[in-house]
Amino acid sequence: MTRFPLLAFLILLSQTAAPAAENWPGWRGPRGDGTATQAPNLPVAFSIETDTAWKTKIPGTGHASPIIWEDRIFLVTAEEENTNRSLLSLDRKTGEILWQKTVLKSKFEDIHRLNSRASSTPVTDGERIFVSFLDGENMFIAAFDFEGNELWKTRPGSFSSKHGYCSCPVLWNGKVIINGDHDGDAYLVALDQKTGEEIWKTERPNKTRSYCTPIIREIDGRTQMILSGSLSVASYDPDTGDQHWVIDGPTEQFVASIVYHEDLNLLFMTCGFPQKHMLAIRPDGSGNVTKTHVAWRDTAGASYVPSPIAIGDYFLVVADNGVASCFVAETGERHWRERLPGGHSASILAANGLAYFTSDEGIVSVLKPGPTFDVIAQSEVGENVYASPAVYGNQLFIRGEEHLFCIGKP
Repeated sequence: MTRFPLLAFLILLSQTAAPAAENWPGWRGPRGDGTATQAPNLPVAFSIETDTAWKTKIPGTGHASPIIWEDRIFLVTAEEENTNRSLLSLDRKTGEILWQKTVLKSKFEDIHRLNSRASSTPVTDGERIFVSFLDGENMFIAAFDFEGNELWKTRPGSFSSKHGYCSCPVLWNGKVIINGDHDGDAYLVALDQKTGEEIWKTERPNKTRSYCTPIIREIDGRTQMILSGSLSVASYDPDTGDQHWVIDGPTEQFVASIVYHEDLNLLFMTCGFPQKHMLAIRPDGSGNVTKTHVAWRDTAGASYVPSPIAIGDYFLVVADNGVASCFVAETGERHWRERLPGGHSASILAANGLAYFTSDEGIVSVLKPGPTFDVIAQSEVGENVYASPAVYGNQLFIRGEEHLFCIGKP
């Protein structure tokens, strides 16, 4: 008689002890830095034929990443035949498309050959999904509920760039914050999540296109929203839009997001065009800190588009041409610089002490950071990949040129 209550207790204990899967709510995941912390059995080596839980044909094209909230996946796309920009909702367990809603119907903008008309990864707070597109000469931001109903839409400012558009929204304290760096009167703007009304708008002085998504961290007693762009690297208060500090340059145009190493209290950035640089930055300054707060700098192997990663003692980056580098994060000492297959647009993913690099040709190279160049596995998706991967539980979600893939067991 005592066995059955004990068995029930053990089953309950095993279920409650398992770590909850981490939502992937926006660009580069829950921390905005490409780290997956609750994926102990994320696939390392995989076969697309045998290890794919499902794959779903996605209408249209887009380089935006999928976002995931519990059993829902949200994805944006642009359809050539009707110039629609759409938001899709999929069942995470099966890949079934639950609904597709037209967000915007507008003439397609000119783009760079490696851009798309749906490159801005959406973001969700668990109740609403916030999307970002270009409507002619204006930025277009809209909010939808989980059933696909439009809640609000707004055009918070102009946007002009010969390379097209990408501005992934981020959420902070009831606000949707969007980067409006462009070849005109550039700005950062915060909108009310519930209404879309403007809360603050901050001018960006140098009027130069960039496509960086900010990260937000509590550092040294201040809430800091940090991004590259507008001929600078700068930190702002996300509640007010006021600037904390700024570093001039080091180049003109930026795409890759910044990452933060909490233990070292260092920010890492990589850019860009026309010059390429990598900087480690101490984030405790005020005002112009160009001459005082750059901890180290390097130029060889810097990336323009793919965002980097910080893992343990290491900082890793992959240049757009596929040359990857590993540095000692604290000092900038380079351990190695080696070529991976193909060009790279997707940002690096980190899980379980490993770094996942995804090439434009759909080859996923998994490396162990360290003093030696150590490729653990290389797997092929089977189609081109320009979007950065997402993670939920022990499954890897990769948006290819035609399909969304779910790889690995639940």
